[in-house]
Amino acid sequence: MDRILLEITGTQQIDDQKDKIELTTIGTIRDDGTAYIVKYKEEQEPPTKPINVTVRIAKDSSSVNMTRTGALDSCLLIEKSKRNQCQYRTPFGDVLMGVYGKEIETVIDENSGSFNFVYDIDINGSVTSKNTVNMIFRKNQEQKKCL
Repeated sequence: MDRILLEITGTQQIDDQKDKIELTTIGTIRDDGTAYIVKYKEEQEPPTKPINVTVRIAKDSSSVNMTRTGALDSCLLIEKSKRNQCQYRTPFGDVLMGVYGKEIETVIDENSGSFNFVYDIDINGSVTSKNTVNMIFRKNQEQKKCL
């Protein structure tokens, strides 16, 4: 497992409105043979505890599984050209939504890489948002391995 500096940019488009979120954090990456597993924490405003995020990107770029645990749990399964139903927990209750994967791209070299994925979210069959996530990482050269 390698420590990484992770830069994440996410965009969400709803009708004509586009929202962009950027996060830079420290995390880890591991190659399990079939997928790259990226883990990091999203700090929240106190007293809310951090959200633990695990992103599993298939090495063949066929799927991404993003799991968030903490105050609000969610699990998104993004598969190219497939629609999956996923549960998303909100402060107001759980929402069952469709996730249609459009693109998944993986670029990896020895010390850095990027993961890009594009997907649509629908509720009751109507597309509610178009989303992109771009994750760029660089391995920490000073502390190569971590426990």
